[in-house]
Amino acid sequence: MKQSTKDTIVQVAGTLFAKYGFYKTSMDEVAKVARKAKGSLYYHFRSKEDLFKEVLSRELDGVKSGLMEVVKEHSGPNDRLIFYYLKNRMELLAKAEIYHETLKADLNERFAFLDDVRTQFSLWEKNFFKNIVQKGIEEGAVDPKLNLNMAVEVFFLISKNTEISFFVQNRFEEFAPHFDDLIEILIKGIRP
Repeated sequence: MKQSTKDTIVQVAGTLFAKYGFYKTSMDEVAKVARKAKGSLYYHFRSKEDLFKEVLSRELDGVKSGLMEVVKEHSGPNDRLIFYYLKNRMELLAKAEIYHETLKADLNERFAFLDDVRTQFSLWEKNFFKNIVQKGIEEGAVDPKLNLNMAVEVFFLISKNTEISFFVQNRFEEFAPHFDDLIEILIKGIRP
C-alpha cells in the first residue's frame, strides 16, 4: 500500500526533528528529503510548528497504544500490572525522540504551541493509570485507604521528574537495569 504524501512528510520530519532538533530542521530540508514540493508541505501543515505538533501527536499515540497493549497482555495481581505499566512506560518513552526534544526545549524555553498535545497526553495517562490503580483497590492488591487521586498525582509527578534524568541528561541506559528495583519501591507504598 502506498504511503500518503502527508504520512511521508510526517515520517521524514520525525526523522529530521529527532536527528537535528526543532530549530535546526527546516521545511526546505523536510521537502527535499521527502522528495515533495515545498508547497505540498504547506498544503498539509500551516507551519513547521504544526508539522512538529503532528509528529509529536503520532509519537504519543504510539506510546498510548503500547501502554494499552501492556494492560491487555498482563492479567493477574494488579500490583504486577502497575509494575509492568511503569516499566513499559519508560521503555516506550525512551524511544520517543520527539518527546525528548520537547523536554529539552522546556528547560530553556517552552514550546507553547505543543501545550494542547502534551495536556491531552497527560490527562489520558492520568486517567488510564487511575483506572489501573482503582482496579487494584477493587481486587485487594492496592490499599483501599489509599487516596486514589493523590496517589495518581504522586506517581505522575515521579514519572515526569524521572524523564528529565533519563532523557534530557541521557541517563536512561544507566538506570534501565535498575527499573525493577525502582518500581518495586514505588509499588510498596500502595500495597495493603
